[in-house]
Amino acid sequence: MAEHVRVKSMMPPGHVRTPCYLRGKSGTIERRLGEFANPERAAYRLEKEMQPLVRVRFTMVEIWGKNAENPDDTLDAEIYAHWLEKVD
Repeated sequence: MAEHVRVKSMMPPGHVRTPCYLRGKSGTIERRLGEFANPERAAYRLEKEMQPLVRVRFTMVEIWGKNAENPDDTLDAEIYAHWLEKVD
């Protein structure tokens, strides 16, 4: 069963790894990739914090709206779990 998630609409200052155009968008977890050191903390030489990394699949219509050229095409993005929230 597919697990649906939404990328949080956070706009923190500094180094972040989640593209702005995906924030607030919903997708489906395509696969879990394991845990890795959070690069947002590593960029500032802060203590390493392990975070799950997941590949999320988005449709073009979800990202670009009704004007998407190919609405059923998809984009996969690897996003750290602290950026994601479950969608029921």
